[in-house]
Parts: sequence; C-alpha cells; structure tokens
Amino acid sequence: MTPAHAPLRGATATAPPIRRAPMPAQPWFGLWRGLLFALWPGMHPPMAVDDSVAWLVAARRRRRMLLALVAALALAALALQWPAAATVPTAAGWTQMILATLLFAWVGAGFATALMGAWVMHRGDRHGLKLRDAHAPIERGARTAIVMPICNEDVATAFAGLRATCESLAATGVLSLFDFYVLSDSSDPALRAAEQRAWQRLRQTLGDEALHGGGRVFYRWRRRRTRRKAGNVADFCRRWGANYRYMVVLDADSIMHGETLVSLVRLMEQQPRAGIVQTLPQGFGHGTVHARLQQFGSRVTGRLFALGMAYWQLGESHYWGHNAILRVAPFMRHCGLGPLPGRGGLAGEILSHDFVEAALMRRAGWEVWLAPQLGGSWEQHPANLLEELQRDRRWCQGNLQNARLLAEPGWRPAHRAMLATGALSYLVAPLWLGGVALGLGLDVFSAASAGLWALTVLLLLLPRLLGVLAVQLRGEQRAYGGSVRLWGSALLELLLSALQAPLRMLAHSAFVLSALTGLRLDWKSPSREAAAVAWRDAMARIGVLALPALALALPMQMLHGADLRGPHLLPLLLPLLLAVPFTVWSGGVAAGRRLQRAGWLSVPEERLPPRALRRGTHKRGFDDLMPPPASILPQPVVSRRGPAVLALTSAALVALVLLPRTAWSPELPPGLLAIVPAVQAPAAEPEQPVRVAVAGTPRPARARPYKPARTIDDQVRRRAYEAVAQRLGTENS
Repeated sequence: MTPAHAPLRGATATAPPIRRAPMPAQPWFGLWRGLLFALWPGMHPPMAVDDSVAWLVAARRRRRMLLALVAALALAALALQWPAAATVPTAAGWTQMILATLLFAWVGAGFATALMGAWVMHRGDRHGLKLRDAHAPIERGARTAIVMPICNEDVATAFAGLRATCESLAATGVLSLFDFYVLSDSSDPALRAAEQRAWQRLRQTLGDEALHGGGRVFYRWRRRRTRRKAGNVADFCRRWGANYRYMVVLDADSIMHGETLVSLVRLMEQQPRAGIVQTLPQGFGHGTVHARLQQFGSRVTGRLFALGMAYWQLGESHYWGHNAILRVAPFMRHCGLGPLPGRGGLAGEILSHDFVEAALMRRAGWEVWLAPQLGGSWEQHPANLLEELQRDRRWCQGNLQNARLLAEPGWRPAHRAMLATGALSYLVAPLWLGGVALGLGLDVFSAASAGLWALTVLLLLLPRLLGVLAVQLRGEQRAYGGSVRLWGSALLELLLSALQAPLRMLAHSAFVLSALTGLRLDWKSPSREAAAVAWRDAMARIGVLALPALALALPMQMLHGADLRGPHLLPLLLPLLLAVPFTVWSGGVAAGRRLQRAGWLSVPEERLPPRALRRGTHKRGFDDLMPPPASILPQPVVSRRGPAVLALTSAALVALVLLPRTAWSPELPPGLLAIVPAVQAPAAEPEQPVRVAVAGTPRPARARPYKPARTIDDQVRRRAYEAVAQRLGTENS
C-alpha cells in the first residue's frame, strides 16, 4: 500500500463529540389499509395546515386550471379517435384509443407546465418564494451543517467540489455559521483511506483548526451501512443534528456558491414556516456528447419545467435530496423513514426517500418550496447513457415503491399527485411500448390516430421551442454562442434526443418489469474513471435491449408488409440499429470536445464559468489519492466476438425489415393476375429420374452461387410469364 493510500494511524478523532437526539421512524399504513382508513366514516386525521394562506388559495386555483386543461386535452384525443373506434369496434382498437388518450394527456400536462414556466419567466410570480432582504443579518444561533453523504465515490470529484464550496462560502464572511461533514458509507478499505487523506488535505488547504478547538470540517465513516443515503443522513441527525438549526445536503458531485448558501439561510430565517427549500441544480463537468446534451437541455428547457412546477406547487413542492436546505428540528421529528412491510422489489427500505420526506414535512404543517430563481447550484450529469440508465433503474424502483404510500393518512393532495406522477413517469414507458406494439403489430392505426400522433409530437416539440424563444427574448443568446448556434444546438439536441428516446423506453420498460415482478436485472455501469464507453459494455447493456426489439419488427413486417413500410418504421428502427455505436460515440470525450470547440451545445457556465465552478472542476491536490479503478468496480468479462455478432445481426434484421416487400416475397399487381391461368402448367405425369452416363472423369464445373435480383419490376414479370406461356404452348402442340 502506497503512503498516499495508507489509512490513518491510531484512534484519531475525525468528528465532534456526539450529542444524541431521537429521530423516530414513521409507521406506514400501506396502500390497502390507507384506502380503508380514508373510506371509513369519521376516520380522518387532524390537519396541521392552514388552508386560508394566500399562496395556498392561489395554488388550489392554479391546480384546478391544470386539471381542466389536461381533461380538455384528453377529451380532444377521444373525440379524434371516436369515429374510427365506433365504426369498427374491436378490443385492440379500444385499447389503442385508451392508451393514446392517456399518453396524450400526459404529454399535455408537461406542455402546460412548460408553458406556465415561460409565463413566470416573463411576468414573474407574486405568490412565489422571494428573499425580502438580501442583506439582512443572520442570527448567530442560525448554525448550518453542510453534509455530503458519499459511498464508493470518486475521491477527487467529491473533495474538489467540497473545497470549492468551502472557499466560496469563506469569501462571504459568514463561514463561522457553517460546519462541513463528509459522511462516508464506502466499503472499500483503500477508498476509505483515500477519503481520510483527502479530508486531511482539505483541512490543511482551508486552514481549519483542531477538531476540538474550533474545527469546522469533519469526516465520519459509518460501520453499519443501513438504509443507504437516507440512513446516513438520519444517523448524522441523531448524533449531531441537535447542534444545528439548518442542514444543507450535497451529493458527491455537488458544488454550491457561497452566496447561494447564505441566501438559503436568509430565506429560512425570513420564512419561519419553510421546512425545505430546494434549488435547481445546473449540469456541469463531463465533456461527453451525452453530458453536453443534458446540460443544454436542462438549461434551456429544464428551467421552464422547474418554473412551471414551482407555479403549480408553490409551498407544496418537490425535494430532490440534494442541493437543498432543511430545517433540522422538524425534519428529525417528522421525517424518519421506516421500511415498507412485505416482500419483493417494492418492499423494504425506501429508495426514493426525498419525495416521501417532502410529503412528511408538509403533512406536519411545514412548507416545501422550489426556488429555481436561485443560481449558483450545480451537479454533474451522467457522462453516458449507461450511467444514466443505471441511475434511472434505482429511481424507477424507488418511485414505484412510493406508489404504495399514495393512501397514507394526512398526505396533502399535491404530494399524493407528486407520488403518483413519480410512478407514472416510469410506467408511461411500457404504455408507450404497448401503444406502439398495438399500432404496428395489430394494425389498428387510422387517420385519426395519425393526426393524434402528430399533435402529440407537436406538444413534445413546443417546450423546446418555448425554451429557445425565452432565451432570445431575454437577450441571453450570446451566452449560448449567438442566435445561430443557439437554434442549431436546439435542433441538434432534438435529433440526438430522438435517437435516445426508444432506448430509454425499452430500458424503463425492463426496469418496471423487474420492479413489479421481483426479477433481477444484471445491470452494472462502467467505471467512473473510464474516458469512454467500452464497446463490450454498450453491447452487454444496450444491445440486449435493442436486439429483441429489432427481432420483433420482422414478423410485424411479414404480417402487415403492405401497410408498414420503411419510412414509417424508420423513427423506431434507426435508433435501435444505431443503439450501440451511438452509445459509444455519445459517451466519448473526443466528440464532445469537437462540439465544444465548434461552439455547439454551449451553456453560459462554459463561456463564463464562476470561480466556484472552476475550482470545483480543478482536481489538483486530490487526483493522486484515488485508488486503482479495479478495486472499486471490476469490469465484466464479455466475449470478444459478441459485439461483432450482435452488430451484424442487428444490421441484417433492420436491412431485411426495411427492404421493399417485393424483393423477397413478390406479389403480382392486378394487371398481371389476369394472365396467371394462361401460364398454369397442365397436369403431367410424374417425372422420372434422369440417369446420365459419365464417360471418363471430366473436370468438375465451378459452382456459381445463385444471386437473385434485388428488385423485380412489372416488365420483368410480364416477359417471364410470356416466355413460360410460349414454352408451354410449344410443348403441348
């Protein structure tokens, strides 16, 4: 073991003295008991919320408007499809109509959210969360703990980001009100040793005092790793939560500006009923094409959705588990999480704890706000599609698990809807897949369906258009490289996202199946130190999803070849055909750097990066502490011939599906059907085998492979039938 990776010797203290306080776990009713409790007369829990607050009255009015808009869109979808469904009533047609209506309403809700986000960006929101006095003094008792839970993370990324946050906070002059905790759940001894060395270097860089003499940067490794991140934060609260009024939770890749942290504390001081205030983290860091797509999309379109969600929700908003401030005392009193009873993938520890914690905080009467107007909050997006889907698999299971809590007594309607939409955000993938399968496999498409799908595509495109127009109207296009690069980047993001959409649909459908049935999917992301996605990783994780879908397209084409032609299948088959090479290309740094040099998919932080962000991406001082990647995540062994076989098979399948039907199963046009009886061969005697006498041993003729024509047109068929008819007439004469 090298000196840089050696563990700390002796019983060196790395955390302050413990001051224990309780954080009881909340019991759960479960779905069926909760429904029974809600339907039983007189069994309603006392409400801790004042319904007469001005912002809550406005929120109820806005939500009724959203529900009316979504209902109107659903009725419009039904009206478009009703004539065709009523004319030929079939089970497949009715199922397709219901699925299309639900999906259209879902897309319409997203469009309405983005539309109201654009309205808020242009006009503001008088009921939104505002900082009344940006320079108000902060009481000395308003101490805040900044906690960073980590588990087998990249040491340089985590500690460089924390260093940048500490230095930025020190520049505000109120560092004495903040303490910093690194809460480790890492299982690798070499990684834990690297974390401890990085913690020592961070303290030396910041000039931190002795731990028992005014130190502010602490490290704690948890021996009993229970309940993952939520358990790690709860363990901190039980040990040291009583020392602080507020707590800011960071992820291992989070960076926050010091002024943003101070503004969050001032917001909590000026809003005494606020329990959680969530910022809107912006993407940074990775230079791959995939990461740049996510950064550009979240900056241009994502902020409209965030502003729209804040418009509908107001003080009953989301909590995303990081880059947010919490009031410690009510969090400890009301947000302890117990396990869900039962067995299977939807029981046990709560995975998506943040949504549940927000609902618990609001049930106790405290407000939960989303503050997208606050800048200075960043996080890293996944570097490639494999890492994104690995994260989505965990989120999928957690959101489906939260659906079991929909009927818990005391939930506010907004948070019931939030838990439901969290589950639907993943359940919608198999619904899309089912709708496409019905349309292609059972041939239930109609003109009305085509019009509805066109309207659906329009509603999907309009939020992106609104995002670009909002940038133009605010005069921010120079920060994105100018108007030409802004619109070009938006078009590029749209095209590349369209290539990823079928892959996400298939992956999310598989994740839903795994969560609901308890099946185990072997899905491991590649090492975080990898500069690019390996072909074998892309083949093993993306190829296994794309190949079955391509294989199913062939029988569909055979059953309905006259109705399903290449251009109709191209938006689905092309992404599946290019799935593996596109994943490798978009996860590489070289292509991302070329886009960066050309000025495409740029964001304002890239052209004028804040100092805190520059320091956070500069890992010097910690990059030598990272142990070898093999000690963190062993790479799977995959056959070398697997990628080539899978690529050739996929290409053959798609080529076979997209070829014209006449190339492999000729059909006679109506004009030629009339002469078919004339060329029918008369009944003949059974042919006798022909015996050929061979004199000597002649030189064998070289076998020539039969090469059929690629296309057969009507003139070739006509000449062939005329020749056959003439030959038959000669033999019969």
